[in-house]
Amino acid sequence: MSFTGKYELQSQENFEPFMKAMGLPEDQIQKGKDIKSISEIVQDGKKFKITVTTGTKVLKNEFTIGEESEMEMLNGEKVKAVVQMEGNNKLVTQIKGMKSVTELNGDTITHTMTLGDITFKRVSKRI
Repeated sequence: MSFTGKYELQSQENFEPFMKAMGLPEDQIQKGKDIKSISEIVQDGKKFKITVTTGTKVLKNEFTIGEESEMEMLNGEKVKAVVQMEGNNKLVTQIKGMKSVTELNGDTITHTMTLGDITFKRVSKRI
């Protein structure tokens, strides 16, 4: 199953508490909470290029499954991480105590990030 495509955010849960836990300033949290972000994913075998555009903010990450890559987090911090694939539709990684799971089901991507006891869930549909 290929992740390649463009996806528009449909819904999200626990945005504000999660962003506070990540250390984002309150004004950025308020600006970002109602913006429908667009995620563009390009998959070439085990190589991935993910671009998330939220208003004027663009977050780009490139990685190869099973290899250490530098990733930019939501707060702009750059960290090293290894992304693994479970089955043929799930990307899983651990970054600085946060677990990130991206699961593709048909035309829907569910991205769940867990930090401590806060789980932030985003659901996006292919456009």
